[in-house]
This record gives sequence, structure tokens and C-alpha cells, in this order.
Amino acid sequence: MMNKKVSVARLSILSNSGLIIMKIVVGLLSGSVSIISEAIHSFMDLLASLVAFFSVRISDTPADERHPYGHGKFENISGVVEALLIFVAAFWIIYEAVKKIIEPTKVEQIGFGVVVMLVSAVVNILVSRKLYRVAKETDSVALEADALHLKTDVYTSFGVAAGLLLMWFSGIHLFDPIIAIFVALLILKESYELFSKAYAPLLDLALPSHDVSHIAAIIQKHCTNEMSFHNLRTRKAGNYKYIDFHLNLDPNKTVREAHVICDQIEENIKSEFDHSEVTIHVENF
Repeated sequence: MMNKKVSVARLSILSNSGLIIMKIVVGLLSGSVSIISEAIHSFMDLLASLVAFFSVRISDTPADERHPYGHGKFENISGVVEALLIFVAAFWIIYEAVKKIIEPTKVEQIGFGVVVMLVSAVVNILVSRKLYRVAKETDSVALEADALHLKTDVYTSFGVAAGLLLMWFSGIHLFDPIIAIFVALLILKESYELFSKAYAPLLDLALPSHDVSHIAAIIQKHCTNEMSFHNLRTRKAGNYKYIDFHLNLDPNKTVREAHVICDQIEENIKSEFDHSEVTIHVENF
């Protein structure tokens, strides 16, 4: 699983690098701020891919003396960093677009720009789908964040291509900075969503309510008239889920019997929730 996460993160790095070179060359040749904004967007995607690549390698390393609860939150930290980078890039694009509105310039090589945008969209569709699939399989917030970047890039690439076509047929070059601002606003929305998703686990928020209810139901299946539980707590770090609760047992149960019951509950929870750590505190009625 670790190799799968690293390999798909590496694929994202390679694809983003190629697209950045294409967009920068065509953007500089054409003088289009919307194409340049897309190049910046792709550069942010590349930074995100690099952060994701290193974070998934670190987050899956085993717990050690300094990090007894593992390294899962490295993925969440990477997501926060990515969101902040995207936020800064969006404002830079808006700044450049406003300058183009104040001092308009003619855009050249529009046909090449359209081709590059369409190629970028197709490549990012393929890579983002693969990222999403692996992110879902491995419950990786870093890969999901990277996939979200590329998915947004697909929309913005199609938008820029449409704007370039409008300029081509209408001759109105004001479309270029307007589309760049539209791209920036989409990027701002993306950065907010990513920040919210990545930052929440750093506050040790509980797992989603449906997951908590499912865990409670699993525990309840083992409870008889001589057994109950309370104080169920959950949290998440990267793709690791931490679950702990108090289990009330009949005081006549032996330590061995209590251990067997706890093992059964723990195995049932782990069979339903991958990468979960379960801690049970046994108490008497």
C-alpha cells in the first residue's frame, strides 16, 4: 500500500512538471495572463504533489520513541501547507489580472494556448482519477488534496480554453484577465475547502458521526446483561483512526476472560476500519 501511494504521488509530480513547462512557454509567447495564471496554478499543483509525495512517505513510517502515536498527522500538516500556497497563488493571479485590465495588451498565439489548455485538462483528468482512487483505497488526505488540486485545474483549463476561443472569434482581449480572475476565485474556494479538511484532524476532532455510530454498534453487539460501555472517543491522524472507550464487565470475570472479550471487540472494529488503533479500559460494574 505504501508503494502504491508513493508511486501515484510520483506520477502527479511528473505530469505537473510537464504541464508547467508547456504553459509557461505558451504563456510567455502569447502574453496571455490567463495562461500564465494556469501555469502558476500548475506550479502550485507541483508543490502540492511534492508535499504529498514526502508526506505519504513519512506518515506511513512506524511509530517511534519520539512519535509514539505514529506520523499520520504529517499528511494533515501537508494539506494545510498546500492550502496556504494555493491561497497566495490566487491573490497573485488576481493582482496580475487587474494590471492587465488597467493596461490591456494583445494576446498572441491563441491557437497554441487553446491546444495546451485542452491537453492539460485531459492529462489532469486521468491523473486526478488515479489519485482519487488510491486516496480512497488508502484513506490518504495528502493524495486526496493533490487530486483536488488537479480536479480544479481541469475546470480552470477548460475555462481558459473557452476564454481564448472567445478572444479569437470576438477580438476582445479583455476576456483574458477576466478569465484569469475567475480562475483565481475557483482556486480560493479550493484552498478554503482543503484547509478546512486538512486542519480539522489537527484539532483531534471526532470521526464522522456515521463512523462513530458504526463503532458503537460493533461494541454493542458484544454487550450482554453483564457488560456495557461508555466514554467512547475517536480521532484521526492522517489515515490512522484512534478509538478508545471504557468497558464495564462483571467483576467475576477473570483477567483471561476479559482479555478474550477485548480482543474480539478490537478485531471486529479493525476489520471494519482500516488503520485503526483501539484502546479499551476495563472497569467493573
